[in-house]
Amino acid sequence: MNFTSHLFKSFSVLIVFLTTTYSFAQQDFQGKATYLSKTTIDMDNFGRADMSEEQKKQIAERMKSMLEKTYFLVFDKTESTYNEEEKLEAPGQGGGFRGMMGSFTGGSQYKNVKENQLLQEQEFFGKQFLVKDSLPKLDWKLSGETKQIGQYTCFKATATKKVDAMDFRSMRRRNNEDESKKATDSTKTKDLMDEIEVPETIEVTAWYTMQIPVNQGPGEYWGLPGLILEVNADRTTILCSKIVLNPEEKETIKKPSKGKEVTQEEYNEIMKKKMEEMREMYGGRGGRGGGRGN
Repeated sequence: MNFTSHLFKSFSVLIVFLTTTYSFAQQDFQGKATYLSKTTIDMDNFGRADMSEEQKKQIAERMKSMLEKTYFLVFDKTESTYNEEEKLEAPGQGGGFRGMMGSFTGGSQYKNVKENQLLQEQEFFGKQFLVKDSLPKLDWKLSGETKQIGQYTCFKATATKKVDAMDFRSMRRRNNEDESKKATDSTKTKDLMDEIEVPETIEVTAWYTMQIPVNQGPGEYWGLPGLILEVNADRTTILCSKIVLNPEEKETIKKPSKGKEVTQEEYNEIMKKKMEEMREMYGGRGGRGGGRGN
């Protein structure tokens, strides 16, 4: 009985594999996946020591729309575009800390796994850039562990990822041993950026399905033998909520082209210099008055 059940299950998997293989063999194959991305921030450790619980709650609410987003991945066998869902900005929500941190998020992103190419449009303080680089490669370790995401059987993969120094999603408050003394020392100028750090590496867990055998995934993630449906990276979770294969109306997968062309490293340097300028301009008052727009 057990042998028969196992044989039937294996046969069912084989039928699904052959069906999907035929579907992906089509020359004009295309798919579209919807992803929900959510990043959590520990306000107890991130906020200033003198912040009240009500202030922390208000800031967390203001940051919610920045930390919870919907993205669309349009893909074929070799190319993909990844774009954030367009939303109308509510009045008064574009300035302050949220407006500044919005400069760290990317525009339209294009991946070509065959040519090992990554392109991303990025607007930073009113200037348009086109980040052009090779695809970031992770040393994925495959696991036999599986779980179901919707109708798809997914396999687990893990990797250690080097974190971009300007990636706000992994920013956290520095663990100062003498925190209490610094909080009461009024002779020292407080600078929020001096209290923030980013870990050098984080652990990433991805779940991919071989029922959609493409090397694609959300954001910068790719390189597995199936579409990545879920990513857990430090404090960020990206989860696929909907997939449409071979839609009747196909979308054009085109390379972004707007902006000054730079590498990721060059773009990071531009951001660092701008942040230093801002620190000097505000005289180390980066942690104060962040709730007001310009």
